[in-house]
Amino acid sequence: MAAAARRPPKTAAAAGRRPLRRRTDGTVALDLALQGGGSHGAFTWGVLDALLQDTRLVPVGVSGTSAGAMNAAVLATGFAEGGHAGARQALAAFWRDVSRTGSCFGNGAHTPAPDPLAAMFPWLSAWPWSHVWTRRLADLARVGPQMLTHLWSPYQLNPLGLNPLRAVAQRHVSEEALREGPLKLFVTATSVHTGQPEVFKGRRLSLDALLASACLPHLFQAVEIEGVPYWDGGYTGNPALWPLIYDTDALDVLLVKINPLRRESTPNTPMEIADRVSEITFNAGLVGELRAVAFVQRLLREDRIDRARYKNLRLHMVHDEDGLAAFGAASKLNTQWDFLQSLHALGVAAAQRWLERHRDDIGRRSTLDIASTFLAHREA
Repeated sequence: MAAAARRPPKTAAAAGRRPLRRRTDGTVALDLALQGGGSHGAFTWGVLDALLQDTRLVPVGVSGTSAGAMNAAVLATGFAEGGHAGARQALAAFWRDVSRTGSCFGNGAHTPAPDPLAAMFPWLSAWPWSHVWTRRLADLARVGPQMLTHLWSPYQLNPLGLNPLRAVAQRHVSEEALREGPLKLFVTATSVHTGQPEVFKGRRLSLDALLASACLPHLFQAVEIEGVPYWDGGYTGNPALWPLIYDTDALDVLLVKINPLRRESTPNTPMEIADRVSEITFNAGLVGELRAVAFVQRLLREDRIDRARYKNLRLHMVHDEDGLAAFGAASKLNTQWDFLQSLHALGVAAAQRWLERHRDDIGRRSTLDIASTFLAHREA
């Protein structure tokens, strides 16, 4: 494993260089942290689409995992070729291609929801506990693919290791732009051998690194890079924040969050339980890093550590917890164009709301309260 990846994911590091603040031309340097979540990454596309319309916001570093890594790579490619407008065009073309390919983020299944099932079986609505029956039918619609992945691994089901995401990435990502372009890109995958995060950057960035970052082990064979097998980066950093702290000068970091933190209902079917476990798992690394960031920020406020050596990050977040919570985990495999467009629209609206409230805060102060958002143990 590379030396940079072996370093513990500290949340503050020696500055080394003069931090970028507001520039004399009125632009503001901004790091982006992009979560993964299958086709829900189209929400992030919408957020980026809105942010890139403001050319005063200049992305410097981008850390991404899984679908977030794909968004980051396409963003970097388009930005290298055509700046803000080029990045917007590149992202739109990528997601349109995803919709045509159909199975980029899994087995391509478009899981029906309870309402369509109820429409197919209208007599169920007259039964007692009809809502329970329709939920069970929705689970049964998913049992077939789920049973296959429990009985056979991708090594039996897909012995050739085919991955449709590779062809899409080849059409929309320039490895040269990832390595030599104006944006510093960081892609996180999980080492199968050690269970630790591996952050690919600089010359190590490649299409294989992107596929490794998006490799769900029950759907795809592990991606080998330099003889090491990797799985989805969401298990260890979704996304990883520490590369932005170590390797860029920007103090403002904008997180685009797509995985719900909270679910008010208690899951009680096998599929609901599995989905919630997945959401918790894929948020755990981020929550841990933010806990450490909050600790360092407190030490800085209390003048207990050297301000010249540690970054006092200004953290921001764009999300739509309620809007995305309406979609179950199974919808992360849905790549139908109308669904991707609806997610894009949610992302655009969320970013526009955030910009209206906080655009002038960038470069001046944090707008994300880590403690109340990520670290609260119970309702106040």
